[in-house]
Amino acid sequence: EVQLVESGGGLVQAGGSLRLSCAASGFTFADYAIGWFRQAPGKEREGVACIGSSDSSTYPADSVKGRFTISRDNAKNTVYLQMNGLKPEDTAVYYCAADRYGCFASFGIWGQGTQVTVSS
Repeated sequence: EVQLVESGGGLVQAGGSLRLSCAASGFTFADYAIGWFRQAPGKEREGVACIGSSDSSTYPADSVKGRFTISRDNAKNTVYLQMNGLKPEDTAVYYCAADRYGCFASFGIWGQGTQVTVSS
């Protein structure tokens, strides 16, 4: 079964840190780009960061540059999103997604999401 499972969300105070994990199964993980997305209540989903498959190039959104870092461990079939300097506006459900055609394709595999809440 093709699956992505996010974990690591929670409640944190502004300025704090969290590390999200995205564990993959059912497909050749190393061949896929992995992206993190988020959706806050009443807002559209937005891309947060993406990491490529072949050279692990990373593409963070401007809103998180310098604060969030995406990385991958192909041996563990897992992608991480290290989030530092969290702000209340980072509050959202965070999803990971996978696509074989890179970070700028339409992502075809999605996880269920994990809630991140940042209190002021």
